Amino acid sequence: MTVQPPKSAWYPTWLREVLDNIAPLDSKLQKKVQARLNNLTKPVKSLGRLEKVARQYAVIRGQERPKLQKKVVYTFAADHGVTDEGVSAYPKEVTAQMVYNFLRGGAAVNVLARHVGAEVQVVDIGVDHDFGQVEGLIHKKVLRGTSNLAKGPAMTRQESLTAMEEGCGLAQQAATEGVDLLGTGDMGIGNTTPSSAIAAVMTGKQVASVTGRGTGLNAKGLEHKIQVIQQAIQLNQPDPRDPVGVLAKVGGLEIAAIVGFLLGAAARQVPVVVDGFISTAGALIAARLHPPIRNYIFISHLSAEKGHRAMCAALGLKPLLDLDLRLGEGTGACLGISLVEAGVKVLNEMATFDEAKVSQKER
Repeated sequence: MTVQPPKSAWYPTWLREVLDNIAPLDSKLQKKVQARLNNLTKPVKSLGRLEKVARQYAVIRGQERPKLQKKVVYTFAADHGVTDEGVSAYPKEVTAQMVYNFLRGGAAVNVLARHVGAEVQVVDIGVDHDFGQVEGLIHKKVLRGTSNLAKGPAMTRQESLTAMEEGCGLAQQAATEGVDLLGTGDMGIGNTTPSSAIAAVMTGKQVASVTGRGTGLNAKGLEHKIQVIQQAIQLNQPDPRDPVGVLAKVGGLEIAAIVGFLLGAAARQVPVVVDGFISTAGALIAARLHPPIRNYIFISHLSAEKGHRAMCAALGLKPLLDLDLRLGEGTGACLGISLVEAGVKVLNEMATFDEAKVSQKER
């Protein structure tokens, strides 16, 4: 489905400034990096997509030999009013419980982050729980969860923009602190429902073709979930030409924060490894706001969630991995970070033919 990008006249000042600061990638630098990759001690392009990843990272960073040392995954947590409709196999209390688990270092994202040498930052952007001053949590709560999108808009336009601005600010702060590579993650019981709604609206696909079982719904539960999403779209009439409006009507606070996070990182030339289904819903919105954002992100993996393939096709991006993951949290982002780092190490550490005194191909 072809949709014209939105007009920017109504954007708040902070958003217009961020979009204006997302520069086109340097094609001359891209050629220089590719020339180095071609001159490394291997047949040309023999490391396949790993070379493309390295080149993309280098060009985003604006350096022929970029460093990659500090890696941080931001896991955005929020609740969803649509859980009142019984669209998840788990109660919404699990969102807050898992936030505590993240902070203790006991979740899958913590394990995989330690494995790849990344840090995990946990953000309360909209959990229906009072965490107090719990140590380690980034407090950015906009609402105590969204409203039930099956009964009306999930939130107001301003609330969507506020969540976006918070995410943007965190990415820009990370850039200031010298983070070289970012990852996205999410936690929110019920959040595959708004993500499927966004997928349907932004890709033009039928709801049933982009809606999966989430946390493990049975066939009857899946059918009900599809009906709830169809009801929400019919009631709220989200317009794909108005991506912030789509967020407000059928989205989630963590998705909105991820939108801003992707835009803020791109404006500061920091690449982002996007996690799975929920994070890619944010990428879809970000790309509709500013199509060049596609050049600044990596899709970490192909989620087992049904609609993720259509999302990636709409973005024109190919996931780095396909491991049947469907957990979220930032788990896929961690694994994707390891591949980006591998590509950068190849670019930086492999010897050229001249350096190694190895004969090149004769013809």
